[in-house]
Amino acid sequence: MRNKFDEQLDYLNKEMVEMGNLCEKVISGAIEVTMSDKDGKLAHEVLETDSEIDRKEREIENICMKLLLRQQPVARDLRVISSALKMISDMERIGDQAADIVELSKYVEGSKIKNEIHLDEMSKEVIKMVTGSVDSFVSKDLYLARTVIISDDIVDNYFDDIKKKLIALIAKTDGEGETNYTVTLNEEIILPIQPGDEVGTLMIAKYLERIGDHATNIAEWVEYSILGKHDEEIDKDLDENK
Repeated sequence: MRNKFDEQLDYLNKEMVEMGNLCEKVISGAIEVTMSDKDGKLAHEVLETDSEIDRKEREIENICMKLLLRQQPVARDLRVISSALKMISDMERIGDQAADIVELSKYVEGSKIKNEIHLDEMSKEVIKMVTGSVDSFVSKDLYLARTVIISDDIVDNYFDDIKKKLIALIAKTDGEGETNYTVTLNEEIILPIQPGDEVGTLMIAKYLERIGDHATNIAEWVEYSILGKHDEEIDKDLDENK
């Protein structure tokens, strides 16, 4: 009975790695579309990968529900499965936000400023975080999970640096021409924007920063699956033991 359960957990791990690989692919593709002004073919591939991530989320959700209902796991096994359910939700959001970056890329096509800031470096750090968070789940590597959590500060610093540079440029060019478009994404952001505008680049950086937040969430669920505690509970225990 236990051998069968372990086989199913191994299959779950395999599917989680595959979903993580799709997340890496969708982020890389979105940034390539943005930075190189690619035609619609690559953009379409990115959106297709996002749809594939959605399908993979449903498949993994089905695997987890079957494990919960048929095996009725307890203790650490239960934490692993429940954490996987939380993690795939974050990975699905990563796909959505990469798709949003592709939608935004048309507004920065031909822009020179996107090549003068650290978008490419920021995206590489974000991809490393996503990869590390999923790998830490499969390998049950607490150190790697905590490395991902710490790396979120690096991504935040990239975003803060980009934001400062772009806001300065926006302030410098304010009033030099009328705004032609308005962009609304995920019912969260409504900003005036025009082709090549610095605002579009700022929004792309913001979505990368959010993807980093999702990778951090994944790593924190890995931490919970291993220790049975969330990050704030661990910090509280450490403070009490000082």
